[in-house]
Amino acid sequence: MAIEQKKAYFPLKEQIQLKAREHGFDRCYVSKPCVDQRHLQSLQNWVDMGMHAEMAWMAEELRLQRRMEPMQLLAGVQSVISVALCYKPPEYTLTAAASKPKTGVISAYAHGDDYHDVMKKRLKALALDLDLLFGKHEQRVFVDTAPVLEHALAESGGLGWQGKHSLTIHQNLGSWFLLGEIFTTADIEADLPAANHCGSCSACMTICPTQAIVAPYVVDARLCISYLTIEFDGFIPHPLRVLMGNRIYGCDDCQLICPWNGHAAKKTVLLDDLLKPRGENDLPDLAALLQLDEEAFRARFRKSPIKRTKRRGLLRNVCIAMGNAGDAQFIPCLMAVLDDEEPLIRGHAAWALGQLVDQVDRADTLAALVQMLEIEKESTVRREVELAIQHIRMSDE
Repeated sequence: MAIEQKKAYFPLKEQIQLKAREHGFDRCYVSKPCVDQRHLQSLQNWVDMGMHAEMAWMAEELRLQRRMEPMQLLAGVQSVISVALCYKPPEYTLTAAASKPKTGVISAYAHGDDYHDVMKKRLKALALDLDLLFGKHEQRVFVDTAPVLEHALAESGGLGWQGKHSLTIHQNLGSWFLLGEIFTTADIEADLPAANHCGSCSACMTICPTQAIVAPYVVDARLCISYLTIEFDGFIPHPLRVLMGNRIYGCDDCQLICPWNGHAAKKTVLLDDLLKPRGENDLPDLAALLQLDEEAFRARFRKSPIKRTKRRGLLRNVCIAMGNAGDAQFIPCLMAVLDDEEPLIRGHAAWALGQLVDQVDRADTLAALVQMLEIEKESTVRREVELAIQHIRMSDE
């Protein structure tokens, strides 16, 4: 029976890919629901070394087991269909972004609509069409949030190889795309695995602002700006703040420097970005962002993945960017949020003011922080204020 199914379904491979394209996906490949030993060992080592930081769910026994054994995600699963959805890379260069310190850098995938919503809707529609192609089967769709080793499955199915920065790279597309999967009980002929073409290149490792790519194919989340600005909801360690520059949501440096993305830019032009990027998220004005109240934040980022950080997370990142800008014009903006209801914002605003002491209004800044310390109740915020005051006073000596 299994042999008959293979014979019946293999001619449909091209139809599956055509259907995927109809639903907006740029590539579609098929693998079996298993992960090779190399990726399994890498995952276990990564968790054992605590590189998942405070993403405790990554180390939960059940979720870890499901990542290692994809068959647990759907009873009777026989095939995994991996799809790629391209998005528009940023038009600015690394140098251009750094030369505009009054603006914030947001990862390109977050310039428009939330990819979770966009992709899941299209994956579900594709799954329904697949039922018409080869009959009704059990299926589940996944976009990033489930315990799926998506890069490993994409590699085993030929969609692309996992680069040294841990993202999937396709020879023609580069890495400017997002992954989604359909797990199905249909027995579909698998594609050949992708070969690795990173070679001796280590550009992504060298360019990383915090040196978070601690070894080829190994990213330490505790150092990664994408993790710190999006997933992490606490006070960012001081040594890492100065390395973040004006990156306020994610970081694309490793992709911007990758030679394969340079090759891809010459080969392909994305005509229709289904994430619908909005210009307001392309190097947005930091001062304007810091003025957002809760209602304004929700309105501006209603359909955006940036809502994931919540207002307190994004404005925390904005404060850090202002502190790194070395621009005295930000002092009034930061002073205005010293009494914000969110401790994260108050504390990081105090830190940022401390970084601007070699600018103007030194006395006024010190006085405001001293007054703040007298009424501040949160211990973590008090510590930030104390350090900022200490920094200012030491600079006077």
